[in-house]
Amino acid sequence: MQLSLLFLSSLAAASPLTALDKRQQATLCERYGYWSGNGYEVNNNNWGKDSATSGQQCTYVDSSSGSGVAWHTTWKWEGGQNNVKSYANCNRQVPKGRTIASISSLQTSISWSYSNTNIRANVAYDLFTAADPNHATSSGDYELMIWLARLGGVYPIGSSQGHVNVAGRDWELWVGMNGAMRVYSFVASSPINDFSADVKQFFNHLESSQNFPSNSQHLLIFQAGTEPFTGGETTFTVRNYSANIA
Repeated sequence: MQLSLLFLSSLAAASPLTALDKRQQATLCERYGYWSGNGYEVNNNNWGKDSATSGQQCTYVDSSSGSGVAWHTTWKWEGGQNNVKSYANCNRQVPKGRTIASISSLQTSISWSYSNTNIRANVAYDLFTAADPNHATSSGDYELMIWLARLGGVYPIGSSQGHVNVAGRDWELWVGMNGAMRVYSFVASSPINDFSADVKQFFNHLESSQNFPSNSQHLLIFQAGTEPFTGGETTFTVRNYSANIA
């Protein structure tokens, strides 16, 4: 389970995996390589790389506008097959002080692909909330994950609570603790490569079925990306990620 660290680090030199395309807006090869623009942030975020025996990852911002970001990440990791190595992601910047109850919609869409599916990884949205609006964005009181893909037999934190229907789709809901943080993971039964939904519906479901305290929890971060565990060199490509908070 990732703890995404939004460190402002300088851009690294060209990737050891893939040469820099001059059309790309940024190449991020440092452990917490970071880019921001048009209300979005992209993070290389190799937070768990120390659990690998070998490997590397670079993330690239291909294009961006106010309507979304196109980006990709190329990685290979060996060792520690049950440990997440990183969470390359794109985050929609969140206005501080918004409780979940005060948000009317969290409309988002993502279109993605993997060049190789013989890997252990997930593709997931990750949102943190906390009672303290100034809480660090690297964790929270609660974590909402929406797993669009589960590749190679990896599993979320906690235990299955059965299947639920949210945003017009069937999900297996997992609930567990990551330290003091309660984690809710909605897991798709098969990969969803093109996804569009109002994520507020997932919070509504948690409020009604899991006693999630929407009135006191502030949204800290609204991100989507991939968590690699292990695999040979592979590329995760996001043709467009967009998110809006209303």
